[in-house]
Amino acid sequence: MTGIITGDIIKSREATSQDLWLNTLKSALNSLTHNTSNYEIYRGDSFQIECSNPLHSFKYAVYIKACIKTIKGLDVRLAIGIGGKSYQGNTVSESNGEAFIYSGETLETLKKEKVNLKLKTRSSTIDTELNLYFKLALIAMDNWTVNSAEIMKLSIEHPNMIQSDLAKLIGISQDAVSKRQKRAYLDEILELEHLFRQKINQL
Repeated sequence: MTGIITGDIIKSREATSQDLWLNTLKSALNSLTHNTSNYEIYRGDSFQIECSNPLHSFKYAVYIKACIKTIKGLDVRLAIGIGGKSYQGNTVSESNGEAFIYSGETLETLKKEKVNLKLKTRSSTIDTELNLYFKLALIAMDNWTVNSAEIMKLSIEHPNMIQSDLAKLIGISQDAVSKRQKRAYLDEILELEHLFRQKINQL
């Protein structure tokens, strides 16, 4: 089993500079995998990344969203597909299988449904439950400010750092870090990430 995330940048053409979000996206994907054949950026503002451990797929998606939302006015649509891989190509877009089909098909539905994150697996029961939780989580995530997105990004990058360490890293007070994490709903999203792993383990 593998996890495939297919996504596209929302309002990318309205950005003052394409380099701004493109460099941010590349940096995010590079942080998630050291193997550049595991991800691809295509058609300008679309991309795909393979998460060889599907249990980490939701965390990958949250991280990518946080990175993109550090740029004011931008957001990202993300479709997670979890399933088998029947063919390993030289790049992620040349590979194929259940996970790739699930992810690609799901991304096509997101625009119509006006939802920015959705999952498809071989279990419709798990999909229904987790996609409801995703919709609720998106009430917070779609409304992250640049500061909320930045603190979420740093909290994922440095999971063992305490608030005072994060405060030093970005030059603000520990109290400000605490407030930003609360406004980003960090604890609740990490709880959902834990639940996601439990559910995917049942597949």
